[in-house]
Amino acid sequence: MKSILVLSILLLTSPFAWSHKSSDSFIHLTVSGEHIMGRWDIALRDLEYALAIDLDGDGAVTWYELRTRYEEIKNYAFKNLLVTRGSTECIPKSGQLQVDHHTDGNYAVLNFDLDCNETVDKLDIKYQLLFDLDPTHRGLLEIKKDQSSEFVIFSPENQNRIIDFSQPSRWQTFCQFVEEGIWHILIGYDHILFLLCLLFPSVVRKTTTGWQASEQFSSTFWHVGKIVTAFTLAHSITLVLAVLQVVSLPSRLIESAIAFSVILVALNNVYPFFSERAWLVAFVFGLIHGFGFATVLTDLELAVGSLSLSLLGFNMGVEIGQLTLVSVFLPVAFLFRRYWFYQRIVLLAGSQAIMVLALVWFLQRAFDLNIISS
Repeated sequence: MKSILVLSILLLTSPFAWSHKSSDSFIHLTVSGEHIMGRWDIALRDLEYALAIDLDGDGAVTWYELRTRYEEIKNYAFKNLLVTRGSTECIPKSGQLQVDHHTDGNYAVLNFDLDCNETVDKLDIKYQLLFDLDPTHRGLLEIKKDQSSEFVIFSPENQNRIIDFSQPSRWQTFCQFVEEGIWHILIGYDHILFLLCLLFPSVVRKTTTGWQASEQFSSTFWHVGKIVTAFTLAHSITLVLAVLQVVSLPSRLIESAIAFSVILVALNNVYPFFSERAWLVAFVFGLIHGFGFATVLTDLELAVGSLSLSLLGFNMGVEIGQLTLVSVFLPVAFLFRRYWFYQRIVLLAGSQAIMVLALVWFLQRAFDLNIISS
């Protein structure tokens, strides 16, 4: 019991306690001659974090508060977005302020124009918003000219990008979405814990006398292969359906269901009730996790012509992240499967601690409670 309490406290005070949805902003640029029309969506929660725009401190940013701080918001945003053509800076001219709703909440919408003084055929873009405060933040940019479009994902490690419309790089775009898929797994702690809870009992099995270690790695490997394949197939289906907007579910419902799935698989490790059907559970809940994976691409509002490349790259990145996790965990778990430490601490106590954390996630997401502050 003491070990369970310690593990629970460690998990509840770690980054694993953060909500699943990462911090993103979305920029759409349309080039026409010397001019660029732009729209920049920045989450209100991020603006509150950076600028404390909630004037009365009631936990909700109102239209009045947003409008009152508009000049400060505008100056902060454009200080961190530099667009140049050659040696000439394209000066932003702000337009109407709006508010839009994304899958994870409300966003301030900054409409603006950029004047580059010459016909735009090549741009150098530097993005630094929130990187000093949140290293997980990403800036997702779509820029269109005539019939072509380019996509850029900015991060603390990738703050600059040169856009050359005469030499569009679909391969570079594909690679960026692969990286984003990998990144989405790395920061998707609920996805990681769900998969780990499915993998914990893969190297042992419950008997009337206790836990019995698996004898052959090959049989364990194929058992895990069925689980991962089922999960992959399921979340790929709903990822595509969500991005194509064939099926749309409320963000709170999706995130709550993901937390519930972690509770269920963790509980199964303590009191087994579907040990022989783990692949089926992986498939059923994989359908829900797919909606969670889709949030980035859905909010980016990709053009129809770019969807296939982006979906393929992003999904491939997710799979690379998953397979990396499995390839690291499985050999180590198989090596230590006979030891008391693995069976009692990793499998049982670890699952119980994860169950406590997932329950907090569920209450926080389903009922909008601020149990854990991120």
